[in-house]
Amino acid sequence: MYFNSFTFLFFLAIVLPVYYALSHRWQNRLLLAASYVFYGTWDWRFLFLLAGSTVVDFLVAGRLERTADVRVRRWLLGVSLTVNLGFLFAFKYFNFFVDSFCMMTSHLGLGELSWAMRVVVPVGISFYTFQTLAYTIDVYRRKVQPTRDFVNFALYVSYFPQLVAGPIERAGRLLPQIRQKRVVRPEQLAAAMQLILMGYVKKIAIADAVAPYVNDIFAEPAACSTLKLLVGLYLFAIQIYGDFSGYSDIARGVSRLFGIELMVNFRQPYLSASITEFWRRWHISLSSWLREYLYIPLGGNRHGKLKTYRNLMIVMLLGGLWHGASWTFVIWGGLHGLYLAVERMMHGHSSKRAEVETDLTLGQWSGFVLRVLFTFHLVCLAWLFFRADSFGNAFTYLAGLLHGGLACEQALMVVVLFYAGLMLLIDLPCWVDDREVPFVQGTRWYVRGIAQAAALILITFVGASGATEFIYFQF
Repeated sequence: MYFNSFTFLFFLAIVLPVYYALSHRWQNRLLLAASYVFYGTWDWRFLFLLAGSTVVDFLVAGRLERTADVRVRRWLLGVSLTVNLGFLFAFKYFNFFVDSFCMMTSHLGLGELSWAMRVVVPVGISFYTFQTLAYTIDVYRRKVQPTRDFVNFALYVSYFPQLVAGPIERAGRLLPQIRQKRVVRPEQLAAAMQLILMGYVKKIAIADAVAPYVNDIFAEPAACSTLKLLVGLYLFAIQIYGDFSGYSDIARGVSRLFGIELMVNFRQPYLSASITEFWRRWHISLSSWLREYLYIPLGGNRHGKLKTYRNLMIVMLLGGLWHGASWTFVIWGGLHGLYLAVERMMHGHSSKRAEVETDLTLGQWSGFVLRVLFTFHLVCLAWLFFRADSFGNAFTYLAGLLHGGLACEQALMVVVLFYAGLMLLIDLPCWVDDREVPFVQGTRWYVRGIAQAAALILITFVGASGATEFIYFQF
């Protein structure tokens, strides 16, 4: 069931009125049932996997609360890690490692091995695995108190707006909202509708609209000029940002209709002036998860420069592998690890979060714009490996970027300028005032009306005619 389908809108139209009519306890039960129905529409068999992770971590967390024995607590944490990461490995990485092993034996002259069994990857398994792991680890660290209400915990794991593509919520944020009574205010509904509409514009009118151009260019990179390949990278950067941030906006808007606030997952990442800032603005829930549960436990930046660079590289390589069971994703993560290490080497470590500065001189603004453009092109270079179907496709594309002509259809240039301008039109007002949507309550009613009408026109006439899968559903 896709957010951009009439089936989902029908589903929401049934759930919402019933939800508003129920008491708090029954609201949670309804949301839990709705979440399992939502997830079961992909493949009902994967509901057992979701339920299995939920039961194991609920029991483990309860036992962790009742024991102070260090060895028992470590053993219990090991059970949670083994079960959750075991599920993730078996269903997401089995095919990857088998194929890699077969490729290695072939190169070593040991013959080709064929494997008949192929494992289907459950939708969203990476997201809900990381979410439930964070809960168990936080209980182990005594940062959060485990819930004794199984329904509440099961809803925390399976909450449908963010189940299949995040944000990856922490128990300290989401569980209190599930436990307490919720009252949806009119201003919440208005903000929710604006978020949902903005998400649909990003997904349907931008990401889905540029997808055919991206597919054509990446399908035959050898037949394209350097300029056309560069445009293809720009268009994919627009596509994946519109697709993923659009999903997050819809998820946050839908959740707000139920009175539950999900964390901000994107803050205009392509306006970042460094790769470090990019990762503070792109997929914030994942980057903060990797920092808290992997980078810091590895030692962070506390044990010298070389170990800091090592830790950055390990985190980003695993972050790449988290995105997909393919060596191209590992290269993508490795490039970002290299970027971060070089940045740290050149500029040192700053704990201060990069924020917008508006009182800059013309020269400072020029320098800032150049840094943003440089950062954006580094990100686009890494996107090449993220999008490529194989190493062969990626290196053909890269070779074409390095030596080729400047011929490019005028229509394609218009396309990239139009959609880049449309994305900037959405992002710039949010970036300047650090807000989640372009228009706030103080904006004149006719300005909001014109913008909303334009958004509906774009969704209706520019986007794809049918519901298309979100890119991050495969992760």
